[in-house]
Amino acid sequence: MSESDLKDTIQPNSPEAEIATLGAILVDWDAFSDVATKLKADRFYNYYNRIIYEAMLSLYKQNVHGDTLSLINELSKTGKLDQAGGTAYIASLTDQVPTAANINFYVDTVLDCASRRDLIKISGEIKASSFDKSHDSKQIIEEAEKKIFNLAENNDTTQVHGMHEVIEETIKIIDYRYNNNSELTGIPSGIARLDTMTSGFQKSELIIIGARPSIGKTAFALSMMQTIAVEKKIPCGFFSLEMSCQSIGQRLISQVARVQSSKLRNGMLNLTDMQKIQDAAGLCYRAPLYIVDTPNMQLLDLRATARRMVMNNGVQVIFIDYIGLISVDKPSTNTWENISEISKSLKALARELDIPVVALCQVARDAEGQEPNLAQLRGSGSIEQDADVVLFLHRDRKIMDEANPVQDAKCVVAKQRNGATGDVEMWFFPSFTKFENKAQEE
Repeated sequence: MSESDLKDTIQPNSPEAEIATLGAILVDWDAFSDVATKLKADRFYNYYNRIIYEAMLSLYKQNVHGDTLSLINELSKTGKLDQAGGTAYIASLTDQVPTAANINFYVDTVLDCASRRDLIKISGEIKASSFDKSHDSKQIIEEAEKKIFNLAENNDTTQVHGMHEVIEETIKIIDYRYNNNSELTGIPSGIARLDTMTSGFQKSELIIIGARPSIGKTAFALSMMQTIAVEKKIPCGFFSLEMSCQSIGQRLISQVARVQSSKLRNGMLNLTDMQKIQDAAGLCYRAPLYIVDTPNMQLLDLRATARRMVMNNGVQVIFIDYIGLISVDKPSTNTWENISEISKSLKALARELDIPVVALCQVARDAEGQEPNLAQLRGSGSIEQDADVVLFLHRDRKIMDEANPVQDAKCVVAKQRNGATGDVEMWFFPSFTKFENKAQEE
């Protein structure tokens, strides 16, 4: 076997960094607190070193101050001393490390080698799938992006969390909220009453906004995005499967400038309008809002693009307009099955990216003229089950005139997995298609 062939068979690893990491911990046990949170035992390539590090973690969890002797005793107690290389190997770990000053460098080297091994494994899986003609190429790409994303985020979806970990993290969250003294713990919608009920859109949640056509689903989403991206500067992604990005831009400028959208379409603008539009355009120009306007977008493409938005642009919330226009790769003749697949996939996406996903949805025709309910969601069974929050919009289809520039509207919180349900009264301004907080206006 040639030297290059031999290199190809040995996966990336650094024996020196692994030994230095273990040695530095034994030299300065207090340094272990910085290491234990980011370095897991399976990141070690050498089997001896893996067993030794597991024993160190055990001592750490028992609040035992570790050294060479206590480590040997722990391994002897568990019957793993020989598997760890024996007493002589353990005693030699500190020989080459006089200080723990460079421990973070050693740990980073170990993690880098482990990541490279993960990439080799993923590459092999992608290669095998690529040769398998029974696998669709888009499916292979989507799975590859998902694996790479999980690797970049160090997201181990199979990890089992002990209750002591759950409670510890929960107390940290509660303590943070207490010290910050804020009613909002999630992404604000801009509608005060709705934010009070939900505490904002929460991470990992799927939020459904349902309404009949032309009631204002897109207008409601854009009203919220004005608060999120334009005012609060929170990075936001918007998948517009029905309207072009230019149409979205026009609507957003109309809302921010409070200039009639019809004037933007026909150009019948005065100098005051143009000044308002220029000011609004400046605000929108700087907003961290990222728009995709691909019609009938494939579900796999949508998920892959959403991942890139999060990784490249730091997006913290995603809006999708709307569920009915998403295409599945292998559509079923049963519409319910297609909607079910989309719904489950969007909920999984929210969990994977750890951000709220807000999806618009039409309701059944028999909801026309009345307040919608959960049973009237298109593909109701799956959407109702998968959604964490379901909101319905309701208003009368009045014709806007000078005597009637604003209309009563209602947002019905029909389902909230972790909170109350009820009605939120709003104003709707048809001239610039915007929903606003009714209490604030009054």
